[in-house]
Amino acid sequence: MSALENIVTEIEQGEVSFPTHADVAFRVRLALDDPEIPLAKAAQVIVAEPLLAARVVALANSVAFSRSGIPVADVRGAVARLGLKFVRGLATAVVMRQMAGSLKSPAYQSLAARLWEHTVHVAALAHLLAARFRLAPDVAMFAGIVHEVSGFYLISRTDTRHDLFADGSLLTTDAERRVGGAVLAALAVPAEVVAAIEPLWQDGPLRFPPQNLGDLLRLANELTPIRSPLQAPAAAEMELAIGPDGEKQLAEILEQSSDELEALTTALRY
Repeated sequence: MSALENIVTEIEQGEVSFPTHADVAFRVRLALDDPEIPLAKAAQVIVAEPLLAARVVALANSVAFSRSGIPVADVRGAVARLGLKFVRGLATAVVMRQMAGSLKSPAYQSLAARLWEHTVHVAALAHLLAARFRLAPDVAMFAGIVHEVSGFYLISRTDTRHDLFADGSLLTTDAERRVGGAVLAALAVPAEVVAAIEPLWQDGPLRFPPQNLGDLLRLANELTPIRSPLQAPAAAEMELAIGPDGEKQLAEILEQSSDELEALTTALRY
């Protein structure tokens, strides 16, 4: 049995463990799940995780969210502008990033960094596409942030499992589905977000315009020029079920949203 298969088996037996340095961010993420949490309390919880606090303020002041051009300088004002649902997604992003944030191996540090570049670009694309197709932008971005959770979790285990990925093996769709499902459950990711990610682990035509968040996330994952370093290059690009009018519409969306995409990607990339 390979090292990868060993870990997949452990996860399926309920042995999901997060690195110590991700614990604070994980506790913050769970605290924000309280639907009754007041804005002031949410801000207080977020300040306990400085990296998250900095990201919340930076995003609130980005081109994507600062329509008025008036900056906010505090976490409470930033949360009010972004909304708690969006901030919950950012809190999960911090957990994701910190899972692989203190790796000792330069090679695995590089692997994690490249996977994060892919992740944030997909998340930003998902957000702006969802806004254009009226498909819940905050949920789409959250799904984009966590769609590579299996890869981050496995990379975080390489400090104690040095044989993992040592043979150059990449994630199979089956391993990604099995690891991803277990870790998403451990992170208490909402069912609607999990439902948006699951189509990435399945075969089938890519529909345009997207009919649901699953379609939209697959579209964002296909459109990004930054490919996941854990997945083998596809023998051929996935065929888009799209006619000339659809191609024109998609090109216009991407062109009109280029500044927003850059701002959102920059704010998420840390």
